[in-house]
Amino acid sequence: MFADRARIYVKSGKGGDGHVSFRREKYVPNGGPDGGDGGDGGSVIFEVEEGLNTLTDFRHIRKYCAGSGEEGGKKNCRGKSGEDIVLKVPHGTVIKEAESGKVITDMSGENRRFVLLKGGRGGNGNQHYATSTMQAPKYAQPGQEAKELELLLELKVIADVGLVGFPNVGKSTFLARVTNARPKIANYHFTTLNPNLGVVDLEDANGFVIADIPGLIEGASEGVGLGHEFLRHIERTKLIIHMVDAASTEGRDPLEDIYAINKELEAYNPEIAVRPQVIAANKTDMFAGAEEENETLRRIRQEFEPKGIPVFPISAVSGQGVRELLYTVNNLLAEMDDKPVIFEQEYFPEFTAKEEPYTVLYDEKEKEYVIEGPRIEKMLGYTNLESEKGFTFFQNFLKDNGILDELEKLGIEEGDTVRMYGLSFDYYK
Repeated sequence: MFADRARIYVKSGKGGDGHVSFRREKYVPNGGPDGGDGGDGGSVIFEVEEGLNTLTDFRHIRKYCAGSGEEGGKKNCRGKSGEDIVLKVPHGTVIKEAESGKVITDMSGENRRFVLLKGGRGGNGNQHYATSTMQAPKYAQPGQEAKELELLLELKVIADVGLVGFPNVGKSTFLARVTNARPKIANYHFTTLNPNLGVVDLEDANGFVIADIPGLIEGASEGVGLGHEFLRHIERTKLIIHMVDAASTEGRDPLEDIYAINKELEAYNPEIAVRPQVIAANKTDMFAGAEEENETLRRIRQEFEPKGIPVFPISAVSGQGVRELLYTVNNLLAEMDDKPVIFEQEYFPEFTAKEEPYTVLYDEKEKEYVIEGPRIEKMLGYTNLESEKGFTFFQNFLKDNGILDELEKLGIEEGDTVRMYGLSFDYYK
């Protein structure tokens, strides 16, 4: 089975404790403090590894821990830092916090290396605490604690176009004809158990990457069959080729098939259902005659072309109509934003270790409500407020941490100004 999902436990290294010691040298009976600092703990780091295409390794080993920092030593010797643990994942892996399902990072695009959990900082030795009134401190700082998380890793195929349809409609045959992919082809359901990627090369055109998403069935969005395993791979695609068996070789109605698949896509993720689609009416070589062909295609065209969904009669076996379909898809892609679909960060591990204080005050002079605190400042630095998802996430952060309640207690009203580290917002419920 294609391993595209894994649940693992990761833990950064604890910082080494600072050391308490005093100089003991000949002729220096009362030497000062010389306790060294503890070493920093190792971090948990994810890196993209070219050539990897599954998460199989993470199904065999589920626990990953970085090294802890060593305690400081005498004579101002700093403890050795713990070793980082670097986990190699395929391009397109989305890392989520397991309990909430929120995205921590998406290892796609330019994101090739991500420090997920920083190791604990080493503690200061007692040499740092000597003062004019306390020249022999017997205290050293402990190292910072390790951080740990349960993670859910999901591999979401990166392709421009997703090829969907019921089993046995000819998707694998089509992919083998138009790309360099070599999928297994046989006449039984769920032949394809893992998404097949292929590159479509076109003359005088850029071409595109297409993914054959394995045959879906009704109930897939609820996890029936292997629904969830397959549906996640279509989340990155910009356009969908919806293939149907126009000849009804298995007795199914092509129109009902299209509506059934679209219903599953919408139930799984409504954003997918509104992406551009083209319909590939396959197996036209199996029509008994021209009259039957015209009737079948007429029904499909009358139903979907008024909705802006073009219909292409094709034969994946003979190649009839395939060229026109591919060039239309390529032109549609050329009109779209060429940025890859990247999942934005929703969960921030650095904010889970401890609750940091914040203040909510009213500035009488400026007539503004002011929110400050180290956690607020960090969150502003990590959140893209220009995106709708980022702004919504920050609003939820303010609500979940009781900050909006504090503003209400101070008497804030709609239209009042809220200031946070140089950024000003109008308050609306």
